[in-house]
Amino acid sequence: MSELISGKSLHGHLDTMVLAVLDKADGHGFDVWRRLESEGQGGLKLKEGSLYPALYRLEKAGLVSARWEDNETKRRGPRRRIYKITRKGKRQLEKGREEWEHFVNVVGRVVGAPA
Repeated sequence: MSELISGKSLHGHLDTMVLAVLDKADGHGFDVWRRLESEGQGGLKLKEGSLYPALYRLEKAGLVSARWEDNETKRRGPRRRIYKITRKGKRQLEKGREEWEHFVNVVGRVVGAPA
């Protein structure tokens, strides 16, 4: 496997990846982190210091909504915030996917490794 993708390499793409994960199912922060790493098949290395600011930024922009988990879950530990993609977030996700496809095609042609 290649080197792990982390930090600066993810800059500009993390928001789209978070929206893509939440488009499949709502989730709390740790769940989103776990799903990103799982769907990246071991190729992503995310830190909480990157993910949580992204979730807060997406919420502030109206791309995701958040609610506190019900106390009735019988789960031990503190309540968690559950994030859900909004309609505006779904539109932004589609735009992000188009931008990513364009980026991959252009860079692929330049470096001689088309998608």
